[in-house]
Amino acid sequence: MRHLLEVKDLEVKFALWFGELTAIDGISFTLDRGERLGIVGESGAGKSVTGFAIINLISKPGYISAGQILFEGQELNRLPEDEMRSIRGNRISMIFQDPMMTLNPVLTIGTQMIETVLAHENVSKSEAVDIALDKLKKVHIPSPEKRIHQYPHECSGGMRQRIVVAIALLTNPALIIADEPTTALDVTIQAEIMDLLLELCESEKMGLILITHDLGVVSQITEKVIVMYAGKIVESGATQSVVQDPKHPYTRGLLKAIPGIIPPGSRLYQIPGMMPNLTEIPQGCSFHPRCTISESICSTEVPALISKDQHHRMVACHMVK
Repeated sequence: MRHLLEVKDLEVKFALWFGELTAIDGISFTLDRGERLGIVGESGAGKSVTGFAIINLISKPGYISAGQILFEGQELNRLPEDEMRSIRGNRISMIFQDPMMTLNPVLTIGTQMIETVLAHENVSKSEAVDIALDKLKKVHIPSPEKRIHQYPHECSGGMRQRIVVAIALLTNPALIIADEPTTALDVTIQAEIMDLLLELCESEKMGLILITHDLGVVSQITEKVIVMYAGKIVESGATQSVVQDPKHPYTRGLLKAIPGIIPPGSRLYQIPGMMPNLTEIPQGCSFHPRCTISESICSTEVPALISKDQHHRMVACHMVK
């Protein structure tokens, strides 16, 4: 059976005046229809760049330097811009982390939703209004007939993010990429938005790529997870398998930093050091300067991402046998 999305050996570089920097270094993964995948890592790991690469929105001087992105059998990174535009926002939608950056503050919610429908669908304006109202109802917006005439500033943060989700649903996409969709929201609203995305994936049979730094959220929403560090995948597999028995020391560090896992009153664990700058990626395993179990081989040889158990767990670490 053909995958909904297949990313093969993807490489993204940024061409700067002093040379090229590699932001994504040969990553591969697949996603099936209705499947939910989490991409986890600290800031600078390459999570968002991966999301933007899938929809071919890498800003210059960045560019896809190698690999393939296959969506419903089409190679997206080879498509002309006009054909890509018919897929982006139509078959693939993206939800960004700040709804106030996504929504136009001087246009009503209805105007923005209707314009989106008319840009992608061959329907009348009255049909576009009906579609907009239907999607607002799907994301549990109360009184959608009233909300459609309001401006973004008249809605709460959680309501705005629901509206952004509704806009992403307007064209009935096969895949939604959600880039830190709850960062600016309080914990209660975060849980509501995540429950909403889960409900929509199950009812609409949409694929979901959830980009986040929070393994706790991923453990509740996704079926598969890939953990990224400095542009590479360091661990991947079934979410529950990775969360319950993390193999890579970086994954273990991320899990130990989640509030609620440690005893109440204890200090949160902090992985020593920081994510390396793209200009200063260490030789060998890029995580070795921060790793508590590294040995001499880690500073000289790049570990391969290989299977470590019968559950298709992939780990890139010399110390994991």
